[in-house]
Amino acid sequence: MKPIVVSEIRKVLGGTVIAGPVDWEVRDVIYYTRHEHAKRNTLLFVGRTVEVDWFAINKKGPSLVVTDKSRLELKGAYPNTTILQVKSLVQSYWKFINYYRNLFQLPVVTITGTCGKTTTKDMIRHILHPTWTVHASASSKNEPRRSLPYLMGIDDHTEAAVFEHGLGNSGNIKHQCMIYQPTIGIITTIGVHHLDGCGSVEGYIRAKEEIIGGIKEDGTLILNADDKNTEKLRTHSFKGKIIYFGTADKADFKATDINYAEGGMDFTLHVNRKTYKGFIPGYGEHQVSNALAALAAVHEMGMDIKSAIARLKTFQNMDRHLEFSKGINGSTIIDDTWTNNPTSVEAALKVLDAIGREKKIILILGDINRLGDFEKKYHREIGSMVAKRKIHTLVTIGKKAEEIARQAKRDGSTANIKIFENVNEIGDKLDRMFDGQSIVLIKGPMSSRGMIEFAKRLKE
Repeated sequence: MKPIVVSEIRKVLGGTVIAGPVDWEVRDVIYYTRHEHAKRNTLLFVGRTVEVDWFAINKKGPSLVVTDKSRLELKGAYPNTTILQVKSLVQSYWKFINYYRNLFQLPVVTITGTCGKTTTKDMIRHILHPTWTVHASASSKNEPRRSLPYLMGIDDHTEAAVFEHGLGNSGNIKHQCMIYQPTIGIITTIGVHHLDGCGSVEGYIRAKEEIIGGIKEDGTLILNADDKNTEKLRTHSFKGKIIYFGTADKADFKATDINYAEGGMDFTLHVNRKTYKGFIPGYGEHQVSNALAALAAVHEMGMDIKSAIARLKTFQNMDRHLEFSKGINGSTIIDDTWTNNPTSVEAALKVLDAIGREKKIILILGDINRLGDFEKKYHREIGSMVAKRKIHTLVTIGKKAEEIARQAKRDGSTANIKIFENVNEIGDKLDRMFDGQSIVLIKGPMSSRGMIEFAKRLKE
């Protein structure tokens, strides 16, 4: 965070200083509900109904408390605590965020999408990293409550910022955009997820659409030209620039000649009537799609395409993102336990279609969560996808995933189908299936430690 003197904050927010000095610098800002993370020189926003441990705040002082509590509640001497009383905590909170964000005139990229958010974010950071000081959200920790701390991570040394949007419910992306005020917004793809929080696929599309209204004036929106649900976005009111990526003719960043190569994907990039040969580590056409989105973003930020493509070749995928490993009895394990939704399952199956010919394919699929009233529908659709393919063994883990197995049977799958209620039931029952001809794809919910540990055990 860029240090700010308390007296300057008082000018921005108005209000009355009830107690304490105003000549020291704030170096961190948090909600009081997360006060256990407070350090010295922290500003805490405290609501009027919140019970406060003043002793604990003072002990970590100097501290600045911004609150709309009554003066009667603010009596008492706390030598290391400055108290700024304001009329409305909510208004003061947003005043401060707007003030702090606009201290910095720099590109801020925010990314949403059913799949590819973390990968695209990490690609952008990797491409820029040698010459830019980039601040980014950590891993896929993208919940709205993290947005304020991430914003506070921008300081005078930051030259660009890249953040993911978390989407649990409608309104989440709008809220985060109000904090980040992005100059570039990316929607990687819109599939199916979080239907319990958005009500329906249409509600989910509308929730993703919130990023469009959150981009700063004269900003840039980067969209997937190949995605059917992206076509349903209402972009007519967007006044900035729209860039499309994909394989469709309308794509501004267009990929052709997409082929599987050693360790990743070869492709040809077409931009502004010029062509470039590219390579991205990691398998799947979806990986090329992520790369196109990242290249569009860094080019919009002023980076030369040749330099960006050269950096892309050295990108390293995160663990558990279609991660290939040697496994038990000489098998190949593909650990894709990072996330689990219908879109990511389909992408993983397409990778198997390309690399699994003449191999013994074993699918291990866990529950897909947060599908609301559409839970059975989408598990059954995956079962139908599986039935169309030459699969040696299908293993489902969990009550929800059982629908995948049952639908695959109904659709005439020739796979050897095994159903387990939980991962602990498996033990070593599958081990004898694995051999040097086996390719084993394991996908499960991010929250399932059991599935993650099971995948680890299958690897050498």
